[in-house]
Amino acid sequence: MTLGPLMLDVAGTTLAPAEAQRLANPLVGGVILFARNFTDRDQLRGLVQAIRDVRHPAPLIAVDQEGGRVQRFRAGFTALPPLRWLGHQYDLDPDEGRHLAFTHAWLMASELLEVGVDFSFAPCIDIDRGLSEVIGDRAFHRDPEAVATLALSYMQGMRAAGMAAVAKHFPGHGAVVADSHRELPEDRRGWVEIQDDVSPYRRLVEHGLPGVMVAHVRYPRVDPEIASLSPAWIGRELRAGLGFDGAVFSDDLSMGGAAVAGTVPERVRRTLAAGADMALVCNDPAAAAAALEALAGYHEPAAHARLVAMRGRPPAPGAGDLRDDPRWRRASAQLAAALARPGLDLHG
Repeated sequence: MTLGPLMLDVAGTTLAPAEAQRLANPLVGGVILFARNFTDRDQLRGLVQAIRDVRHPAPLIAVDQEGGRVQRFRAGFTALPPLRWLGHQYDLDPDEGRHLAFTHAWLMASELLEVGVDFSFAPCIDIDRGLSEVIGDRAFHRDPEAVATLALSYMQGMRAAGMAAVAKHFPGHGAVVADSHRELPEDRRGWVEIQDDVSPYRRLVEHGLPGVMVAHVRYPRVDPEIASLSPAWIGRELRAGLGFDGAVFSDDLSMGGAAVAGTVPERVRRTLAAGADMALVCNDPAAAAAALEALAGYHEPAAHARLVAMRGRPPAPGAGDLRDDPRWRRASAQLAAALARPGLDLHG
């Protein structure tokens, strides 16, 4: 059995029998967890183990644990600041900013790996153009070079912990006002103008970026298709143009931004045909069941190989509580000390 092309979700803090049966389908390759799936670390470990036990190889387990307002697990986990805070630290001291980006990422990744989660969909490397509220302080910075520099340190911090990074939202969600959770944003810039948004991806790909999530945004002056469903964006620009050979994830295909592309099964087929390795279908069990039925017989060995590389490297059995590890204590203290520093106060 291989890792299939669908990433689904579950409803609560334990795994229901019907959900276990669905996840055992060979077309399922991953599960994404949300805040509703979490009460504490012990409960989370139990849920993760139950998901892993449904099949072999076990599904990949993912979460959005960026920090700030997008942090699904909180009690018992480090309260991580939003990525924009790292950009502010970089403005004050570039070396300190890079170090804190590494530390932030290492803490996030280490704490997730300890409970069995394979990876976080992070970092968000959209450019902060002051337009997108749904991105907002999830972005490192307004300057593409600063974003690329901080994102590289962040990816290296995740890697040092044993976790693969997934940069998002390719090719860039920062220059649109609309929220792709609710509607389809359109970015009317041309290819040359979009290069600033693509440049952080180029830097990360040069350093072995393992994963990319593609945006539900249309760029009509480049291609009429939504990027997440576009062979031009995924195949021509990301794979051929940037030389990316890692795993490609669609954003959640149940989101409003993908609704113009037909039913959820049609969206799934189109993103996979465009070159994605894994399609996310969340918060809609009926759509998930329909997608499984529509993909009967689907098999893509190359995608399986790319997805296997996303498997996290958890601590060895018997390694003890992470919070007893001197590395965790040091990283936690460094982040706390930086957060405790007074902010810059401007007068006049």
